[in-house]
Amino acid sequence: MDTGQLIREVQFKAVRSGGAGGQHVNKVSTKIELTFNLIGSSALSETEKKRLLEKLESRLTNDGLLLLQCDATRSQHKNKELVIRRFLDVIESALKVPKKRKRTKPSQAAKEKRLKAKKITAQKKASRGKPNLE
Repeated sequence: MDTGQLIREVQFKAVRSGGAGGQHVNKVSTKIELTFNLIGSSALSETEKKRLLEKLESRLTNDGLLLLQCDATRSQHKNKELVIRRFLDVIESALKVPKKRKRTKPSQAAKEKRLKAKKITAQKKASRGKPNLE
């Protein structure tokens, strides 16, 4: 995965940001929309594309586009930096392959410790019963 090539393939669009902000918000387009065509990308290998399509299935449009938005700050440049960072984080986390779990058995000492604790608990509960008056 080449991050420089990925960023070159991304398309940005500046949009007017909603919410409170007075007169300034009605004049300035500070919200950034990032669009990435996952299927048509040349920066990713076929195996990477397949994995991303699987992992990001719920975040993609029907055309295979990944859409991200950022309007966290009032600066268009900062919003662009933030959305690029978030885009790269999303791609990297989706491409990360989890480690295979190695099955292990509990040690003999651990088994004995568990059984001893169970016996102590059982004795404690048994002693809570009504006394035998016979």
